[in-house]
Amino acid sequence: MTYAGLTWDHPRGHDALAASAGGLVHWDVQPLEGFESHPVDELCARYDLVVLDHPHLGEAVRAGCLRPLDDLFPQEELARWGAGAIGPTMRSYALDGRQWALPLDAATQVAATRTDLGGEAPTTWDEVHRLARRAPVALSLAGPHAFLTFASIALAMGEEPATDPDRLISRETGLAVLDLMAALDALAPPETRTLNPIGLLELMAGTDRLAHCPLVYGYVTYADRLTFTDAPTVTPGGRPGSTLGGTGLALSTRCAPSTELLDHVRWLMSPEAQRDFLPRHNGQPSARAAWTDPDTVAADFYRRTAATCEQAWVRPRHAGYIGFQTAASAAVRAALAGGSDHRETLDRMGTLYRTSRTPEERRA
Repeated sequence: MTYAGLTWDHPRGHDALAASAGGLVHWDVQPLEGFESHPVDELCARYDLVVLDHPHLGEAVRAGCLRPLDDLFPQEELARWGAGAIGPTMRSYALDGRQWALPLDAATQVAATRTDLGGEAPTTWDEVHRLARRAPVALSLAGPHAFLTFASIALAMGEEPATDPDRLISRETGLAVLDLMAALDALAPPETRTLNPIGLLELMAGTDRLAHCPLVYGYVTYADRLTFTDAPTVTPGGRPGSTLGGTGLALSTRCAPSTELLDHVRWLMSPEAQRDFLPRHNGQPSARAAWTDPDTVAADFYRRTAATCEQAWVRPRHAGYIGFQTAASAAVRAALAGGSDHRETLDRMGTLYRTSRTPEERRA
């Protein structure tokens, strides 16, 4: 039997899965934008295995379209994978007491630099601002990334967003974040504002029009051309504010997994696959051992960004989150373009967040 799988259209998302599948899984791909926003229940209706992002869990669980992995793998096996995963990657796919996906790939927002254009990578947000006055620097703002950048800077400033279902962020922190983003965006090359993370990295790697991006999802496939380092802090030694990305491997309810398929999933999570096979096939493993092994392919990429991945923020995963993320990002972009006052923008984002939660979630 051949299972149908869906991943995202980039070597990091596709190559290792395709190379290891044999005749067991046929992998289709979708663009990065579809991975970030396409309703997961529609994908699960057509595919047995789905590579997804953790913020989609709420809508997937509500739709009842995923198989809980607790029913397919022993608890001790899940616990072992969780203990070996870097940062919050494993727990980001746990919700309502069940495990819904496995962290196939680990990524978070880190800094990317062309050191020949900008010099040594800045480590604080003040240094980022100083660099932006003499070299081309850009924020990641396209699609959902405007809000993700907002959230990550808030973390660096000492406040985790969305800890209260009735409040997104304090006014003081929110305004400070928007002010900093506006100051940096005013200096950015205009062409960067519509580029997704892959587009930003391509521009930086292939031209001299971008020297630094302080928060962009790390892609090991660019490690031979760009220098990746931990996300900036506000003060030296502070928390590198960053929002967790990466991907999880889930099984849809249409999937009738064979022993062979479950063993293949086990192999993808094994030390052999995580430390050797995935990195050799453009993958970005989730096992901490791969991030700390000096013999891993592109070891410097992992070593220089591991601290950020360990401390990354896990986004809310309620069913209304994806719609909120989309609308909040549009609000941030409008503010940076001068279309709305920062206080009005912050109020709008707060309202969007509250209304993305059900009354039951807000009372919980």
